[in-house]
Amino acid sequence: MDFSAVSSALKTIGELTQEVTSLWGVDEQVEGLASELRWMQSFLKVADARKVDNELIRTSVVEIRELAYDAEDVIEMFSLKVASKRKGGFSNCIKRSACFLKEGCLLHQIKSEIEKITARIKELTRQLKTYDVSKLGVDGEGPSSSTERRVSRRSYPHVMDDNIVGLDKDIKKLVPVLLNEQSECRVVSICGMGGLGKTTLAKKIYHESQVVGHFKHLAWAYVSQNCQERKVWEDILSDLNILSEADKKMKVEKLAEKLSSFLEKNKCLVILDDIWNTADWDNLKPAFSARETRSKILLTSRNKEIISHADKNGFLYEFKCLNNEQSWELFQKIAILPTNSPDYKIEAKMKELGEDMVKNCAGLPLAVIILGGILATKYPSLTEWLKVSANVKSYLNNDNGEVLRDVLALSYDDLPPYLRPCFLYLSYFPEDYEIPADRLIQLWVAEGIVSSKQEEGDEGQIAEDVAEGYLLELAERCMIQVRERDIATLKMSSFQMHDLMRDVCLSKAKQEKFLYIADQSTIGRVRRVSVHKFIRLQCIKSPRLRSLLLFDEFLPNEEQQNILPLKIGSYFDKHEDELFNPLVWFVGLLGISVLGTKFRGIWKYMFNNFNFLRVLDYERGGDAGCKLPNDIGKLIHLRFLRLRGLGFLCSKLPSSLGNLRCLQTLDLRIKSECSNSIHVPNLLWRMQQLRHLYLPQQCNRKTKLKLGTLKNLQTLVNFNTKNCYVKDLINMKNLRELEIRGPLNTEDFNTEELDKNPPIIQSKYLHSLSIINDEGRVDPRHLAHLLLSCENISKLSLDVEIRRLPEYHYLSSNLAYIKLRRCKLEEDPMPTLEKLPYLRMLELHDEAFIVQEMFCCGQAFAKLESLSLKGLNNLEEWKVGEEAMASLQRLEIQKCRQLKKLPDGLRFIATLQELKIESMPKTFKDKVEEGGEDFWKGRHVPSIIFQDC
Repeated sequence: MDFSAVSSALKTIGELTQEVTSLWGVDEQVEGLASELRWMQSFLKVADARKVDNELIRTSVVEIRELAYDAEDVIEMFSLKVASKRKGGFSNCIKRSACFLKEGCLLHQIKSEIEKITARIKELTRQLKTYDVSKLGVDGEGPSSSTERRVSRRSYPHVMDDNIVGLDKDIKKLVPVLLNEQSECRVVSICGMGGLGKTTLAKKIYHESQVVGHFKHLAWAYVSQNCQERKVWEDILSDLNILSEADKKMKVEKLAEKLSSFLEKNKCLVILDDIWNTADWDNLKPAFSARETRSKILLTSRNKEIISHADKNGFLYEFKCLNNEQSWELFQKIAILPTNSPDYKIEAKMKELGEDMVKNCAGLPLAVIILGGILATKYPSLTEWLKVSANVKSYLNNDNGEVLRDVLALSYDDLPPYLRPCFLYLSYFPEDYEIPADRLIQLWVAEGIVSSKQEEGDEGQIAEDVAEGYLLELAERCMIQVRERDIATLKMSSFQMHDLMRDVCLSKAKQEKFLYIADQSTIGRVRRVSVHKFIRLQCIKSPRLRSLLLFDEFLPNEEQQNILPLKIGSYFDKHEDELFNPLVWFVGLLGISVLGTKFRGIWKYMFNNFNFLRVLDYERGGDAGCKLPNDIGKLIHLRFLRLRGLGFLCSKLPSSLGNLRCLQTLDLRIKSECSNSIHVPNLLWRMQQLRHLYLPQQCNRKTKLKLGTLKNLQTLVNFNTKNCYVKDLINMKNLRELEIRGPLNTEDFNTEELDKNPPIIQSKYLHSLSIINDEGRVDPRHLAHLLLSCENISKLSLDVEIRRLPEYHYLSSNLAYIKLRRCKLEEDPMPTLEKLPYLRMLELHDEAFIVQEMFCCGQAFAKLESLSLKGLNNLEEWKVGEEAMASLQRLEIQKCRQLKKLPDGLRFIATLQELKIESMPKTFKDKVEEGGEDFWKGRHVPSIIFQDC
């Protein structure tokens, strides 16, 4: 049961009574409300622990959540509109006396609202007290998840693509078909029922070295049940690195023509994942109409008919279920914790029980993985496995025989209470959407999904750390699929949901009225709305709306064209090149005026009708009118505001943003049509709850921000010393990620005696530092002083001209990832970098150094796993010692056109798994290929990939 709403309301009440010196006028009402909510919370916890499944209790949970949200809203309104103004001081007393009547009316209204909510909760409490939950249901499993077991897995949660069995023969059959240029086959289809692992097989093929080396370009697009051809084509063009801003506004027919032309001229592999029917193929076909081409298409589908419809010479590969032996092997990989003992064997009775459960999965990999994920969180004992086995049999003992659906439902019901709202929240995101972990965690915290009880746990973790643990648990249970990891910490950076797991998520969210996925119909009283495709906001008739996530553009081009009168649109299309024609200017201005009215109408409706919004997230940006309206200051409850990518004519943000004092996450990376820079008024210092701040990429010269009051800040992006004060960084003692853009100018810096300067950073939590500057050199002394105060960083990215790398003792010994770009170092950086004991990944790009020789000697770079050399235009010779880089697994050399040969020492690196050579002279490629003079240096490398050589 989801009682996070009750917890969140109690947290708000608790904070109010701590922060506000006087609850005069509503103290009795607030205490009575809190008392009823505490009883409700206790009741739900007992009912959940005993797994009570009663219709009244089930339906009551939804009503309880609504009442808790109402309570939280009204208490917060009191805090923001009344209590915050009850401060001492003569001037404040004068101000308050002037609006005493207004405050009295507001107080009466709030008092009345609290009494109404309390009365409704009491009535619900009276009904629920007729049920003695201690005698209902069955004893729950209790805390069967072993903390010790979770911790031992925590660093490396299960990634579905890593848990693979029985795919080798499938890969061996499919790869030759794709590489065969003599065949007339242009389309290859992997077909089979949901949950078989079609996408996993396609991904393995996509990364296969033979495939990467054969095709000049590779692209991947998710089609899904809701096929949008424009999005699919844009995704492909983006993967091919040929999608421009103009393409996003191009007519869909032109977009298809551009893609088709590129595929005809270049040898590409395009993977279309999860295409549902022949009608979807017909919609996508215009972009794949080229006849004379060496490009190929690999698609995954549940429908066998698509292949014959798409290509009469196409190749159909029907994917089979796992046999019992393969199912058991896959199950063990997930459910049984790896042990250091080579002689370890699972108990005979547990093995028998496990094999019996696995047989119920009918050879479906996803079902086996989910079942394994459930057991992975239990203590590995026969007792725990027996409990799960009983549940498996009860779920699978039905007439429908829908094995996969039942296992997925079991995985949800096995979730502990604190994970259920976290899982349901994932239904916000569109099908096949790659969800950024950081953004999701910020949303969870903003919505109160992580309650104060967890935040103040034994370890004293902040909410973001607790939320990260929850996300990791979902991965351990195999309910999400990890897609990318942070290169330094190996923490999850993005993930996806299998479409069948998402179906379960959507079904449960709908059942519990957790959120509403918008369509064109009218939306009544709901708290959360997700808009996947543009709708008129006027369709949402919910004054208590709590969060709004929009995944389409603010006003897509198609909608803009529909709004403009037909004659205006057609006239402007025909005469857009006639820049000096007054009539063209008049028609253009008329069109802008019509659109401006529409933009203002959208904003006005939002600000006048959604006053209780806590989350407002624009995903795809787009044109949003003349300026951000001043009325945004009405949304005083906002915790999360993301405006990234929205385009305005005016480059100035409104001063009313200062009213949003509850904000935790603020993303101001907007665009201006009239200027490259944005003006941000100096009011962010008021938002003292801010935890994550993303400033515009470039602020104008009038902007000067004081940020010293933001002591809770964890993320600060686009900090520019021209617009901000470096000394303010000292107060940010919780800072974890810092990105500095522009010159690194430190106020009152003592260049003579560096040790006399105060430390710039005092946060012991800072793990990531990036510096980007396009405006000339950075003084290496300023940089060295900054780095000296960053003792614990594990990621460092310098995209700036410095000429000289700071000495080793200025660098954190914890560094695991370093990227140097455009640094123009005048000395070989390797003697300094090789001393870093934990460095795993090194990228030297685009004139990172300008010397001709690079040396890696002795036992240098003992833990380095990946090395990337790109655009080092002066590098001619690279020498590697016999014992250097003993752990290297991946080496990439790209556009180093003066490099004469591979280093001799490469032959000693036995761990090297992949050597990728891209955009290098043909003479270099010839040396490395079989028969070339350098072939012997890399012959031990399993995968050597050549591209554009």
